[in-house]
Order: sequence, then structure tokens, then C-alpha cells
Amino acid sequence: MIRACDVADLPEGEAVRILAHVPIAVFNAEGAYYAVDDTCTHQDASLADGWLEGCLVECPLHAASFDLRTGEPTCLPAKRPVRTYPVLVTDGVIYVDTNVREEVA
Repeated sequence: MIRACDVADLPEGEAVRILAHVPIAVFNAEGAYYAVDDTCTHQDASLADGWLEGCLVECPLHAASFDLRTGEPTCLPAKRPVRTYPVLVTDGVIYVDTNVREEVA
């Protein structure tokens, strides 16, 4: 488990980037926390710098969009999903379990 940040430091609609084996973006989307690989699968861009609408994040480079719950792309130009990670909130701290990675196709 990697400590991402305090709950108070990640307001709704915002994201934070953490470093693990790869960069990971942690989002507060509609009061739920999600973690995905930070790099867009279409081209190297930080999803933490993207635009969040509900549970979808739009890449800041070419507007590819991903569902934070599944990692699946919802529109072109991205065709491959981003990896997702379990998130745990304990005592007001957000943790990402980088040991349990959902494999992407």
C-alpha cells in the first residue's frame, strides 16, 4: 500500500499524481476514490492533468476518455484501457494498493 494523500487534500473533482512502479493518478470522483495508471494509453500524457466529469477522465492531449471504475476507454483515439488499482481510505488517509493490479488487455 502506498499513501497517496489525506482525504482533506483531495477535494471532489480533483486528482493527485503519485509515484509507484509507474506514475498513478488518484481521483476524487463524486465522493469516491479511484486510482489508475497516470499515463494515457494513446500517447504520453498525465491523466491527473485531465478533465474529470463524473467517473470519466479526459486526457489533456487528444481528448481520449477513460472510465475510472474500469479503466476502459470510452472514446477514440484511445483503444487500450488503463490499469486500475484498489483504493483504501483509513483514518482520513487515502492509500493505493499497488500490489493488486488489474491486468489490462
